[in-house]
Amino acid sequence: MKLKQICLSLATLLAVSGAAGAADLKFAVIYDAGGKFDKSFNQSASEGAERFKKETKLNFLEVQVASDTQTEQVLRNLARKNVDLIAAIGFGQATAVQNIAKEFPKTKFVLIDGIAAGDNVSSVLFKEQEGSYLVGVAAAIASKSKKVGFVGGMDIPLIRNFSCGYAQGAKATESKIEVVQNMVGTTTAAWNDPAKGGELGRAQMERGVDVIFAAAGGSGLGTLQAVKEKGKLGIGVDSNQNYLHPGVMLTSMVKRVDQAIYDSFMQLKNGNWKAGTQYKGLKEGGVDWALDKDNRAVVSADMEKRVNAAKQDIINGKVKVVDFREGNKCPV
Repeated sequence: MKLKQICLSLATLLAVSGAAGAADLKFAVIYDAGGKFDKSFNQSASEGAERFKKETKLNFLEVQVASDTQTEQVLRNLARKNVDLIAAIGFGQATAVQNIAKEFPKTKFVLIDGIAAGDNVSSVLFKEQEGSYLVGVAAAIASKSKKVGFVGGMDIPLIRNFSCGYAQGAKATESKIEVVQNMVGTTTAAWNDPAKGGELGRAQMERGVDVIFAAAGGSGLGTLQAVKEKGKLGIGVDSNQNYLHPGVMLTSMVKRVDQAIYDSFMQLKNGNWKAGTQYKGLKEGGVDWALDKDNRAVVSADMEKRVNAAKQDIINGKVKVVDFREGNKCPV
């Protein structure tokens, strides 16, 4: 659905007045600048909302903001129309959620990847470093050159958390492995520049990198395309992106944004929604690595065994992966 169509749908649906009862609850999703069709973070949120809709027959509104500065007005408009639960996708919407939640205490909000205080706000964050550690293990095992790469989107602590966990996993598996890292940019435009993503990927491969983890939203699609063209291995992010280039995708670091949205919507429907901050890692089923028919051919039995062993070590507390966002220095 194009932005114009989304806005038209929003205007039409908001004209319907609310009424009491689960059947009349109103839900909404606000995608960040990466866009609903990024095949990654935002798309995962959309899939969670769609699953909820399919199971409950309850519709939801969806809005695309061109920049984070638009979010506050969009949130206010939705709250004024008595939307019961609004899902804000992305850390860039945190300030807007914080402000509007105070203004509309009867409206509930679920914020993904950010924290906002309030009795009507549920903040959901993920332990990206744990899932990234696992794909780092896989990358180190798969690499023939012993040089692996990371292409991040916007240079922020959240993305540094991905890169740090990835490097930790790779180094723990192969101490002498080289990890080459680049960021697409420093503004929100960094999520939507596949040409730059491809350029950075090709530059890394020219340096001998043969496995690249792309955590860059739409820009990462360019990186993965470049990997395919060069016959190397790519690692997807957030959604399971193995299907994009079967046989070339080593794996994907799955971040269950879809489950977080589905759960929040379902909790409101069932009357047990709660505010507060949640951190979802491997133990909570919030992150993982993806193994399916599209990458089975490039994941050996030994690799699968070693990655899953690392997963259990993290869950059991034997291995502690550093959270860069807490001000910790990446140890590798």
